[in-house]
Amino acid sequence: MTHSVLNLTAALAVAFSANGTPIQAAETPNLPPIVLAQTESGFQTWIREFRATALANGISERTYKRAFRGVKLNQRVIQLDRKQAEFSRQIWDYLDTATSPKRVKNGKAAVIEHRRILRKIEKRYGVDTKVVVAIWGLESSYGFNMGDINIVEALATLAYEGRRSKFGRQQLLMALKIIQRGDITPKRMMGSWAGAMGHTQFIPTSYQAYAQDFTGDGKRDVWDPRNPADALASTANYLKKFGWVHGQPWGIEVKLPKGFNYGNASLKVKATAARWTELGVRTVRGGKMPDYGVSAIFLPAGSDGPAFAVYKNFFVIKRYNNANSYAMAVGHLGDKIAGGGEFSREWPRGPGALKLKDKIAVQELLNKAGYNVGDADGIIGPKTIDAISAFQTSQGVALSGKADQDLLKLLRKKLR
Repeated sequence: MTHSVLNLTAALAVAFSANGTPIQAAETPNLPPIVLAQTESGFQTWIREFRATALANGISERTYKRAFRGVKLNQRVIQLDRKQAEFSRQIWDYLDTATSPKRVKNGKAAVIEHRRILRKIEKRYGVDTKVVVAIWGLESSYGFNMGDINIVEALATLAYEGRRSKFGRQQLLMALKIIQRGDITPKRMMGSWAGAMGHTQFIPTSYQAYAQDFTGDGKRDVWDPRNPADALASTANYLKKFGWVHGQPWGIEVKLPKGFNYGNASLKVKATAARWTELGVRTVRGGKMPDYGVSAIFLPAGSDGPAFAVYKNFFVIKRYNNANSYAMAVGHLGDKIAGGGEFSREWPRGPGALKLKDKIAVQELLNKAGYNVGDADGIIGPKTIDAISAFQTSQGVALSGKADQDLLKLLRKKLR
């Protein structure tokens, strides 16, 4: 059975979060079979064959030709799709990066620069400014990294390559619909290798369902580098549609009593503030639990780390990206942008592990020693690791490339 693109919108929009995290299965149109041969000639054949499917789903011949003009098989997309993460970061390392001083500073500057737009968006959609800005910061570093890959080329490559063929074809049809509507030209439709677009990285199905024309110019332009209004309003609309509660925190840090039943520390176990207070849960200052609605007790690092009571808005953020760490990062970054600080209880980093301020100190000392690692932002990336290795080699110590207390002590000793 063949569906029109308009009929597909409702079915597909709820299938993925805004930036591509699957939420539930979606109805799929009758699409061409997957092509396994990954050659340029095979890809061009696939484009010609996919034309019939696009036209059957409401895409005009003119739109199809415009969208695929100059499109080639993108090997970079294939490589990024197949790339497996070499390691999994601990929650504290992820939060160090996600809520780094630089990102907080830039977030505060963004709030000041766009305060009028943000005030209007918060008033219209009822979504707190700090959360919208935090998502903006995590998704594209406030518009500085929106992606440099043509979306039609990326999605067509994924559809043809095979591993994510269903996703690629679904999103490609939606991307063509967006172009046909006149929101964006094919050349300006840029984003990530996986099809996420604009300031806040909407995939096409989410865009179709939630994107807003906040400026009133007739286009839902989430890409405009000078004016992020449509993108920020679209994000606020997305959160609103999934039940955002204005003024409710994503979560608060709490203290658990001795003898607490850790079976109750589950995102599936929710209780009122009165009930948690009755069970001995307190704020970090020892007060009774504030009544922001029902909450769950969340221990992202187990019983040895900070404890949190998380509310409905935590789960709403997860609709944007279905990961607990992401929801925490958005909430924590937003709180910092609004003037908040670090959590009261330390993370169980383990012997020799560095806190964020120590990571920054390592980078500052490496820069001082002549190893150019760039901004001292606390993010231990490839440049910092290479510099550490070079420094360790110069000192005749075991080569680990690891930023830890031993390295920090050695740097301070040599550069004092």
